[in-house]
Amino acid sequence: MIVHVLALILLASVQSIYHGGTYVGSVIVEPGQVVQGDLTVIAGDATIEGSVDGDVNVVGGTAYVRPGATITGQVNMVGGDVASAVVPWAGTAPYYRDASGDYRLMWRIVWDLVAVLFFLIFPMRTRMAIDRLENHPGLCAAIGLVGWVAVVPLAILLLCTILLIPFIAVEAVAVIAGLFLGKAALALLVGRRLWDVLSPKTTPSPFAALIIGLALITAAELVPIVGTVVMVFVGLIALGASILAFTGDALVGPRGTHKSPPPLSGPPMPAA
Repeated sequence: MIVHVLALILLASVQSIYHGGTYVGSVIVEPGQVVQGDLTVIAGDATIEGSVDGDVNVVGGTAYVRPGATITGQVNMVGGDVASAVVPWAGTAPYYRDASGDYRLMWRIVWDLVAVLFFLIFPMRTRMAIDRLENHPGLCAAIGLVGWVAVVPLAILLLCTILLIPFIAVEAVAVIAGLFLGKAALALLVGRRLWDVLSPKTTPSPFAALIIGLALITAAELVPIVGTVVMVFVGLIALGASILAFTGDALVGPRGTHKSPPPLSGPPMPAA
């Protein structure tokens, strides 16, 4: 959902050009338009539907030459299809490639950096979320499912109250923050487990374990079909762990406490 919204924003920001030069961001040469001189695009895509009298150079994007377009020079690309080059199994993304190029890996790295930021800002809550993941993974998934299902009804309820409409934005921010916080906790847990397998005699720093875990989750999310399942799982368990990190004591009890069974009562047993 977020990726699709960003793609639409990028699509709306594509600028139509009428002369050669250097441009930052995605550009398009409209049908029937003739661009004189070399065209250089940085950090964006070049969509050619008209004519370019010169070279087309794209750095950090992809050049798309539509049927009927003409380019008198050469087409040079550096850094296009980043995800496919770094993670070969990522494949293509036709549903938003025309708008923003193959930037799936870049966007996921941005989300991972946000997760790192949440870990640095809320270290104690992240540790609490890790504790919930370790001891109650099934409950985290269940609470996450309930949380996602309740988002829309709660928003509708707030909308009906009129006076509480501003809290819809608060709800959205809370869900997004919980998702990033929970993902940081899940990544840290995954990184620790992998480190224990590879080097059981050493203990990684929390930051190193976090980076390792985020790299593994990101690589798994880029796998076709399986990546969708991974994203759903991460979304459920991350939100659930975050919710339990803030309200978990009421559901799972304080950490380290266990209810002991009541003592046996009744008449004394006769001695043999």
